Amino acid sequence: MMSQRKVERQQEEAPYHVIHKLPPGDSPYVRAKHVQLVEKDSEAAIVYFWKAINAGDRVDSALKDMAVVLKQQNRAEEAIEAIKSFRHLCSRNAQESLDNVLIDLYKKCGRIEEQIELLKQKLRMISQGEAFNGKPTKTARSHGKKFQVTVKQETSRILGNLGWAYMQQGNYTAAEAIYRKAQILEPDTNKACNLCLCLIKQGLLAEARLALDDVLQGKLAGSDDPKSRKRVDDLLCELEPSGSSPPFTNLASMPLNLEDAFEDDNLMSQLVPYRSRRLPIFEEISQFRDQLAC
Repeated sequence: MMSQRKVERQQEEAPYHVIHKLPPGDSPYVRAKHVQLVEKDSEAAIVYFWKAINAGDRVDSALKDMAVVLKQQNRAEEAIEAIKSFRHLCSRNAQESLDNVLIDLYKKCGRIEEQIELLKQKLRMISQGEAFNGKPTKTARSHGKKFQVTVKQETSRILGNLGWAYMQQGNYTAAEAIYRKAQILEPDTNKACNLCLCLIKQGLLAEARLALDDVLQGKLAGSDDPKSRKRVDDLLCELEPSGSSPPFTNLASMPLNLEDAFEDDNLMSQLVPYRSRRLPIFEEISQFRDQLAC
């Protein structure tokens, strides 16, 4: 291993902008990043990000970074309006990243309908081969580390977010169908817990218990996470027998709202990725609805 002294010597020799993870130069965007990362002055950073946008200086990064800082300042509504007003100045490659920021902002502001529409738009892009700018994978970053994300993983992630948005609306039937497909594509503990909750809300307690089986057996990603284990324990408490039979739910009489969820364009028949270019979830939803109508 490299000695501590050698590390310190290398840091001393490294350029200032490298040490502080700043872009090189002396442009408005560089000054904005210096104020944000070194001086820790968010308000001043926002001013400089605006100057960078107006000057046409690294607009892709300036707009995204400014939106993130505005969110941190609890000014998410301003961030939304900024992205909508100035994203036309950004490159095509930046649009997908801006959409991800917008989805997060919509979620923070409780603007569920807009969040749902944007998530469905991203699924349409996947079905049309437009995701990742036409590439099979993209590079993502988490906690300073880079990693590759496949289209399949991205589809599952978006479906998970879409399912959560429908849960916020109380549309647990649509959310259930979405989480089931997301679990087929890329199963994990968080989505399993959300699926379980959807089933509990519909009174389907036996199915809800089954949804947690793979988590309890440690088969899913995140099974060992303490927060996930706590959530699983809480869900299991809800599933404990109360001395009476579980409530019977007549699914045929339930307001599914699936037509409302997937009525627009041809999303139900377009989605996914490979081979058939058709996402089975939308076929499954249609079949599920038809069975209940019988």
